[in-house]
Amino acid sequence: MEKLNLYLCIDRVVPMQHKVKAAELARKENRANEPRLKIPSSAGVSVHPAKLALVTGKKWQNGKTLGIAFLDGSQTQKSKVQGKAQEWCTFANIKFKFNAGANAEIRISFQADPGSWSGVGTDCLLPDAFPKDQPTMNFGWLTDDTDDTEYRRVVVHEFGHALGAIHEHQNPKGGIKWNLPAVYAYFSGPPNNWSKDEIDFNIVQKYSMNQLNATTYDRKSIMLYSFPPQLIIGGKGTPNNTDLSTGDKAFIGKMYPKKK
Repeated sequence: MEKLNLYLCIDRVVPMQHKVKAAELARKENRANEPRLKIPSSAGVSVHPAKLALVTGKKWQNGKTLGIAFLDGSQTQKSKVQGKAQEWCTFANIKFKFNAGANAEIRISFQADPGSWSGVGTDCLLPDAFPKDQPTMNFGWLTDDTDDTEYRRVVVHEFGHALGAIHEHQNPKGGIKWNLPAVYAYFSGPPNNWSKDEIDFNIVQKYSMNQLNATTYDRKSIMLYSFPPQLIIGGKGTPNNTDLSTGDKAFIGKMYPKKK
């Protein structure tokens, strides 16, 4: 199989032992993150906090100004990220304040490791997963010379995670059927060099419906990567999406609605 050097970001999930604390912070940030569960009222019946944590949302308070801080990077890298990230603000009732300092909710590095990733929504608030002196977002392969289209693809994608969006190929309403032997062979080699568990976690597994407010599968979403046809049963690959889709704009506008 021809290698296309498909760089994918990894999911920076909160470890299970910290999920209850992450859920507490999420609910404190936005009461809309409260689990939508009917708790049984019969004597002796309760819902464990860890179970509630798994169905707690990760949305920021609507209308929030999120502080952004760069921990490293050149002026060119910072300027490009700042410009591309703002695309979400056109459609969401969210603002970004760059150079926000030590108390910034989103902290960006270009040097933490070779990959790209971001904490998902309010998970960025959890110091056990993202210590205050460490990044909540990383752009490991973006340099001063990186093509502008690639900057848009990666930056807008990662800021989608920071606002609470998931990978579209792991949408439970998605229709991708993987050619598993080809998927394992592909992502176990460079540039990702993932183990089988990492491939299962970042590619194959679906989110549960309780983990997100899932829309129908959006083939044009900026949150969907371009997968070659050899990896998918039926031989139809996914497109190389570099801009927000109509579905992305509608979804983020629903998550963070602007006042009419």
